[in-house]
Amino acid sequence: TSAKQLLSSCHFFLVLMLYSQSCMDKHQVVGVLRQMEKFLKGQEMRFTEGIRIMKSKLAALQNSVSKLPQADQSAAPTTCPSLEAPTHGRKFGSKYAVGHEVHFTCSQGYHLVGPGTRVCQDNGSWSGISAICKDVSECASNPCQNGGTCVEGVNQYKCTCPQNWSGSHCQHQTQTAPPEWSVMNDPAFSRRPRCAKVDQAQHCSCDAGFHMSGTSDKSICQDVNECEVYRLDQGGKLCVHECVNVPGSYHCSCPSGYKLLPDGRSCEDVDECLSQQHNCSRGTTCINTGGGFQCVNPECPRSHGNISYVKTSPFQCERNPCPMDSRSCHLAPKTVSFHYLSLPSNLQTPATLFRMATAAAPGRTGPDSLRFGIVGGNSRSIFIMQRSDRQTGELILVQQLRGPQEISVDVDMSEYSDRTFQAKHVAKVHVLVSPYNF
Repeated sequence: TSAKQLLSSCHFFLVLMLYSQSCMDKHQVVGVLRQMEKFLKGQEMRFTEGIRIMKSKLAALQNSVSKLPQADQSAAPTTCPSLEAPTHGRKFGSKYAVGHEVHFTCSQGYHLVGPGTRVCQDNGSWSGISAICKDVSECASNPCQNGGTCVEGVNQYKCTCPQNWSGSHCQHQTQTAPPEWSVMNDPAFSRRPRCAKVDQAQHCSCDAGFHMSGTSDKSICQDVNECEVYRLDQGGKLCVHECVNVPGSYHCSCPSGYKLLPDGRSCEDVDECLSQQHNCSRGTTCINTGGGFQCVNPECPRSHGNISYVKTSPFQCERNPCPMDSRSCHLAPKTVSFHYLSLPSNLQTPATLFRMATAAAPGRTGPDSLRFGIVGGNSRSIFIMQRSDRQTGELILVQQLRGPQEISVDVDMSEYSDRTFQAKHVAKVHVLVSPYNF
């Protein structure tokens, strides 16, 4: 319509031009031309707006069409092979496309063994395995004897026999010796089984910690000796010290002087000295040992010549001042200390047992070198003495000690200043080895 109006306007304009040349003056022609120019601009704007609207609608239409799902006309839907109904059964479902299901049921007197539903999978195969219809009369006739349990199989039933019975129908009695871990011939460790009739068959069972023994008509529950079972299986020690079997269970015990820990199997030494469970008299000191205690009162070395000692504490003696001209007195130990160490039997070696060190008094310089050594009680080379740093020496156990036994070793520490001997200190170490590994 706009195009037709534009053509009519142009035709009118041409006629007007021809007419103006003969009839109109110049001012009239200019006015007509301006009106025509405004008319053409209006037509141009309406035409441009119409084109813009048409383009916008076209773009929206293309966008909506692109979002529609494309149907693959070339690929045919995947299907699974056809399935047949099982013998003595029926099949429901005739579509074999992906996602479709087929269901199976059995006729009266038969029961389904296998999946009752199979689904066509994406790869064109059916889920599950083929199902069959089995005659329910096989186990219903109670073919298993002597308390045996009938279990349905795919092709045939199977009898699960109780202890001491065997055969396809549990018809043969087996004579077997009682197992090593069974407690026999003790009324305290035997009890009657709990029996109930299920599907006209009697089923008997025992409480935890017991096992069935005897024939089906004279069965008895005998205790399982857990301590013996664990030992025969070689699974390690059930108890750290001793396992005690009780009817239907067990418990662990500890030797005298030890207590059972909360885990029910480990033992811990009782510190009689700390708990005031000792009988040490006044003047002696209680020393805790594995499973017991000792009352000790160590004595200082005997006086000889110019050398004498005084006890400064229950476990240390100090040498009295020496005469200036007595070289033997200056070479004698300046201090003698006593130490008591309680060890378990067969302690893993090497093990550091004792350390010696020196410290200078405030305001005085200490020795510039130390020497450590073993001076007695190491005839079997059980210990070594070595320096751990500039000021410390260590007594190390290098051989395992099996208890019970007691062994002593004397170690010394010599002080030197400018390579000149200053003093010597002796430590008497008394090792008390327990008879147990804990």
